[in-house]
Parts: sequence; structure tokens; C-alpha cells
Amino acid sequence: MKVINIHERKIAKPKNEVAPLLKTLASDNDLILATNKWPPMRFDKGLQVGSKGGHGPIKYHVTNYRIDNSVTFQFDLTGFDGFHKFEFIELQESETLLKHTISMTTSGWATLKWALAIRWLHDAFIEDAFDKVENYVTNQNKSSQWSLWVRILRRVMKPKRKKN
Repeated sequence: MKVINIHERKIAKPKNEVAPLLKTLASDNDLILATNKWPPMRFDKGLQVGSKGGHGPIKYHVTNYRIDNSVTFQFDLTGFDGFHKFEFIELQESETLLKHTISMTTSGWATLKWALAIRWLHDAFIEDAFDKVENYVTNQNKSSQWSLWVRILRRVMKPKRKKN
């Protein structure tokens, strides 16, 4: 199945105030991903071309990194053939477009996993990330609401705690 999944958010700040946050991605001080709600992104060699890692069960490696502009990741999962990418695009002197794109083809079980769970979780994950960026640079308090399906999936997939 061909998948094109695009999220965009206009941020009312100049690119030079928003794009430097990209350098913090996958660090201990990640100012992009909502690591208080989702697994953090981690790489074996940090955010640089060739690094391998991912977040949670989603694995990929860095194929392109342009500081203050974009980063592209190639999936390293069976049945997921493609990439995802974060971009910071100047729209006007005081407005920046934050964009995340997935372009891939799924096959086999991956198609079912994408359609039933990963897509919905991914959409919530990215909107939470965009909220974090916008809140950081504008001092707002945006908080995207998760759909009922996302809340159910997170409850079902939550690791069970061991009883003593």
C-alpha cells in the first residue's frame, strides 16, 4: 500500500527562532518530541547521517541532515519501504512551516499494522511534537486531543507492570 502522510503547522515565528530546535532532536534535551508522552528518539551516534536508532519499536537510520532545515530517516522495518522527514520552511519573515512527511510503501503484515494502529499513533505523536515546538517558541499552551482510538491503543499496548 502506498502511504503519503503529511502533517504541517504554521508557527508565528521567524525560521531562525524555530529551526535551531532541530539540533536538539533525539538528545536528552529534545525540544521537538513530546518525550513526556511518547518514547524518545535515540541514535547510536547522535543526530548525524548514518546513525541508526528510532523511537519505541519503530527503527530507522538518518540519511540526510541539514542543520536548521531538515532531517530524513529511512525505515529499517520489514514491510515498511520508505522514509520520514522533518522540515522547517520559511513562509514569511515572521512565519515558519513545520512539516513532517512519511512517504513509503507497506507490504504484508506491515500494511495491517499501519492501517490499524501505527498510523493513528503516529498522527497523535506528530501533533504532540508540533504542540511542543509551538508552545516552546510562542509561550502558548497548545494540547492536541487524542482520538478515542489512540487512547484505546495506548491502553492496550501499555507495558504491564510486574507485581511483587
